[in-house]
Amino acid sequence: MKIETVILDWAGTAVDFGCFAPVNVFLTIFEEAGVTVTLEEARKPMGMLKIDHIRTMLEMPRIKAEWHRVHGQSFTEKDVHVLYNHFETKLMESLANYTDPIQHVKTTVQQLRDAGIRIGSTTGYTDAMMEVVTKHAADKGYQPDFLVTPTQVGDKGRPYPYMIFRNMEALGSQATKQVVKVGDTTSDIKEALNAGVWAVGVIIGSSEMGLSEEEFNALSSEEQQQIIAKTKCVFEESGAHYTIETMAELPALIETISARLNVDRQLEYK
Repeated sequence: MKIETVILDWAGTAVDFGCFAPVNVFLTIFEEAGVTVTLEEARKPMGMLKIDHIRTMLEMPRIKAEWHRVHGQSFTEKDVHVLYNHFETKLMESLANYTDPIQHVKTTVQQLRDAGIRIGSTTGYTDAMMEVVTKHAADKGYQPDFLVTPTQVGDKGRPYPYMIFRNMEALGSQATKQVVKVGDTTSDIKEALNAGVWAVGVIIGSSEMGLSEEEFNALSSEEQQQIIAKTKCVFEESGAHYTIETMAELPALIETISARLNVDRQLEYK
């Protein structure tokens, strides 16, 4: 009994340290609509299908009230789609620039493959967005064995479990307890828990941490440990089974989980 499949998120987990491609665009489209949003507000729904992300932001009490003040009425579904169309256009213009694999990802994926583990992936991006991301990431040396987008599951992205199930089907996973999902947002954790697989939050480079690589490296050692501890706490409060600081820790964690599975199995037979 061992882990057979690891499913990775994309932005903030495998590529795009800090998950800045979508965040910058969310800030811009709301600013252009006359409503200023904070970085924290823009990041909170991160990991969701992007139109759901926009809808969730508009439902936030402060943004909802500010939208009503600026526009003289509550937001409508038409407003959601207008914002999303602007988001999609602007994101597609810049997305290729945010496809660098995060440190340790390529080495870790190779280690897992050498151990016979299949690599799946899920995302909050649409098919069209992922055409850009996968092409440029592959050119830079990162390519999982399988990808599922919300587009492929009827736009039922995170926190729904269907993208994980589609990965399991395609990769031949026998049981949910032999699957690990790794992500950098609370939406990733919820997706994993709803699917009944192991939920792992990766901290450094995550959207939840919310810093660029340059900003993180500029912190003192003490400041880095403080923000690592804060992010770890958020993941644990969301229900994560484990957290790792970087992807370099994942192979050892996989061995730990596999050992735990075997102990649990032995206990079942006693």
